[in-house]
Amino acid sequence: MKLARAIHFDESDMNVYHSPARTGEWCITGGFEFSNWSEGDLAGKARQAFSNGWLGCETFGRVTFVAVTQIEPAELATLERMLAQHFVDMYGAPSVDAAMPVAVEELRQMVELCEDQDPNTVLTVARDLTVSGVNEAFRMIEPREAGLDQFAIHGSVD
Repeated sequence: MKLARAIHFDESDMNVYHSPARTGEWCITGGFEFSNWSEGDLAGKARQAFSNGWLGCETFGRVTFVAVTQIEPAELATLERMLAQHFVDMYGAPSVDAAMPVAVEELRQMVELCEDQDPNTVLTVARDLTVSGVNEAFRMIEPREAGLDQFAIHGSVD
């Protein structure tokens, strides 16, 4: 089973998000956060989170890039509980038990997105606000294998 972890190529996420995700934490799309948003909500760092941010499942911060990797069933179960608790704490779900099916579904969708990707595939998300709600589009950037000639030292043995 595969999921995606937050990665940072530079420090830009520290400047563009109110709360940046931690490098290495498991992530989901997190588009549910924007379900009640309108154009008036799309300003500054909130716009960046809406437009391109994945949601970290530990800090609940945002990150621009995630990379696909293996996840163990026990890790996924822990994330389900953490996300269900987040729904209680932030969105007023009546209990963790009541929030669990939604948390499981959010993580299932991310597992499905990652399922057919090679390890280390980088994913990006782009969101638009439409009349019918939030539209999400995903881009997959495949990992490139390094050729031996990138590391071999060429020269003569003389």
